[in-house]
Amino acid sequence: MGFGGIGIWQLLIVLAIILLIFGTKRLRNLGGDVGGAIKGFKKAMSEEDKKDEQAQLKEQKEGEVIDATAEKKKDQA
Repeated sequence: MGFGGIGIWQLLIVLAIILLIFGTKRLRNLGGDVGGAIKGFKKAMSEEDKKDEQAQLKEQKEGEVIDATAEKKKDQA
């Protein structure tokens, strides 16, 4: 038994019908499109993570208070 009571032979028959209807070229193009979409999604997610990290660093820097005093040097003329 396969998926939900469908056997391997039924799945192979459905796959053969899909190949006959759409052809291998269209299925190859569809696979490339799906792969490109997944790649774009992963890239967008990694960019979003980088933005989150940068925002956290910025918030940490904005929260810091640095108190410094500088002494003025006297001109020696």
